[in-house]
Amino acid sequence: MNDHPGDTDTVTLCAEALAQAELRRRPIQPLTERFPELSLLDAYRIQQANILRRTKRGERIVGHKVGLTAKAMQDLFGVREPDYGHLLNTMVHDADQALDLSELIDPQIEVEPAFILGKRLIGPNVGINEVINATDCVCVCFEVIDSRIEDWRIKIQDTVADNGSSARVILGKQRMKTPGLHLEDMETVLELDGTVVASGNTGAILGHPANGVAWLANAIARFGIALEAGDIVLPGTCTRSCRIAGHSNVKGRIAGLGEVSMTLANSPFVTKNKAT
Repeated sequence: MNDHPGDTDTVTLCAEALAQAELRRRPIQPLTERFPELSLLDAYRIQQANILRRTKRGERIVGHKVGLTAKAMQDLFGVREPDYGHLLNTMVHDADQALDLSELIDPQIEVEPAFILGKRLIGPNVGINEVINATDCVCVCFEVIDSRIEDWRIKIQDTVADNGSSARVILGKQRMKTPGLHLEDMETVLELDGTVVASGNTGAILGHPANGVAWLANAIARFGIALEAGDIVLPGTCTRSCRIAGHSNVKGRIAGLGEVSMTLANSPFVTKNKAT
């Protein structure tokens, strides 16, 4: 087996390792430690290989998520643009059902607005206005992220290969039409067991959450791909993510969009810091 990044064997090897880590709930060594020369393009090839694997067995792509939209996170990873991952139908979880944490490895949660598109959106010249015009509605949502990499020891290539560390999406029930919404200035709060653990403002998402959607539409247009009507698009979070092991309920609020709440089941007690 040739372990040089960029070759087909390495992409296949890394994709299989991540798929097995998720299936068995046993994280693996960072890919960037095993393959120090792994490029961002390699990472997206690994991501795509696993998405193809999953769609071949019957799962459906229902949207995308954008990550690393906050400047502080970009500085942390040494990048100057966001990244993205795919959302599959098997990741969408009903807020009325308890989330079984035993299905995950070391989950963290974020609260953010979710855009549900009503029209096709294709780059390369998409901006805020085009996103707003293509959006059917917006709602508050949870994104549960989970890393198949040990102890979240990730570089940008690790999280991209791991489908943006995606795990679950939980949409709020209140759907808002975009006219009249000030999406660029909405206070956001995340609570665990009734205690506020994170807060922020949607303006921290690239200045306006629609910029996250626009960036994604333009980025994937390079590969001849469009965002389709009905797609769920998560533009990124304006709060830090927080670990949810050891907790029993979580609530997220975005002023003007409403709230989403969920019970956590089979949540193991952990002694390490719950917020990261």
